[in-house]
Amino acid sequence: MVTICDYALRTNKEGKDFYALILQGGISMVQSKQTGNYYVTAKKCSIGSTFDEATCKASIGEKLPGSIQKQTCDPYDYVAKETGEILQLTHRWVYLPEGATIEEAIWEDAPIESKVNSSRPLFVHPAL
Repeated sequence: MVTICDYALRTNKEGKDFYALILQGGISMVQSKQTGNYYVTAKKCSIGSTFDEATCKASIGEKLPGSIQKQTCDPYDYVAKETGEILQLTHRWVYLPEGATIEEAIWEDAPIESKVNSSRPLFVHPAL
């Protein structure tokens, strides 16, 4: 299960604003590579929504079946909020509905151009 813990106003490529829901998975223990000490963390990711702000606010605390999983991606720069350090990452966190596979999640996030000549069915949400 994941929990809706927040929301954020985002802008798509066409300049249209929308609200994304911030999802958080359960807590896990991680060992620091620098100090060797353990700390508690939780995986987070965001997903787009068709909700207005009031609905997003009311959704905080709701639980959804599924999990947050690591997905490999092209390298990108990330600025650590705590230290300002620039890190190069090769993964991102994605929401995986209960019963889905990571391959399905990757397919859903693939650009439309890569799906056009595919034998897989194409579905585009009418609000996007």
